[in-house]
Amino acid sequence: MKLSVRIVLWVLCAVMILALPFAVSSPQILEEAQWEIIDEMDASGSWSLFPTAYGEAEWEEAAPEYELPIDRTPGMKPNPANYTADSYEDDSISVHMETLEQDGVLWRVARVNIASPTQLRTNFYAKDIKSNKGYGYVTKMAAANNAVVAMNGSAFTRSNKLHSFEIRMKIVRQTKTNKDLDILITDENGDFHVFPNSKGADTFEKDTGHEIINAFMFGPALVKDGEVLKMPKKYANYAGDAKNPRAAIGQIDKLTYVMVVAEGRTKDSQGCTFQQLADFMGSLGCTQAYNLDGGNSAILVFNNETYNTKAQERDINDMIYFATAVPEEAWN
Repeated sequence: MKLSVRIVLWVLCAVMILALPFAVSSPQILEEAQWEIIDEMDASGSWSLFPTAYGEAEWEEAAPEYELPIDRTPGMKPNPANYTADSYEDDSISVHMETLEQDGVLWRVARVNIASPTQLRTNFYAKDIKSNKGYGYVTKMAAANNAVVAMNGSAFTRSNKLHSFEIRMKIVRQTKTNKDLDILITDENGDFHVFPNSKGADTFEKDTGHEIINAFMFGPALVKDGEVLKMPKKYANYAGDAKNPRAAIGQIDKLTYVMVVAEGRTKDSQGCTFQQLADFMGSLGCTQAYNLDGGNSAILVFNNETYNTKAQERDINDMIYFATAVPEEAWN
């Protein structure tokens, strides 16, 4: 269409819109007529007279928001019909479970994509985060919080006298750093940040302008900014070169994560060292990855059942989980 013809059409449309208040008595009819004109202009490739209004109206109708509160309340109830033996999917979350065998280790892996960072959640068994009294099974905590998939956390420091940097869903227990331990922080965007030797964790919010939603002090950090880290032979009181059951969590991309448990102390899998765990998390494509509590605490729970070897669960005090944000009334 020639430019001169387009200009004439724009002028005619503008005149029609200005004349509508005199020709139409109903405000609702007026609004509908205006949008019809805008739609017609859009179809011709020339809707730039009303780009802001049209764009907002289109987005509000096309993009539902999935968001949960940042607190200890459970996620939305998962739709039982959306589970298979190794997956769960709805409009807000996708979880795929798999078992891999590598170098004599059985790896249990959960691959997770979420629509909102609020679906990455944590909780602790105790009623009061300060007292740290109370322990329970991850399967029970997962069921109580409507977790689609869950795993053990970092094992709260049992004594308030010890240095710890522990925050859960913005609830602060302690923010004392320890140069002998590494820290994992998750922010309001669901992004992971690891701090070897705790360096920089205590000034994270000031330095970055981001908010701390969760903070864990356990470690070691396994992958930082896409680089697989070299593991020490000894970390804190743990032998890094010993093969044990281990658990780790990592971020691959925006709102894309993996939860991993290395089976150990069984006839099929003796466990892994810290370096094997770091290398494995790197092979999955993690940009950031972090070791959590291991040994008999290492557990992966899917659909309220343990996904790794059906061993006796250990009472622990915190978990990390992913929840759906689709309310029951919106189930398809």
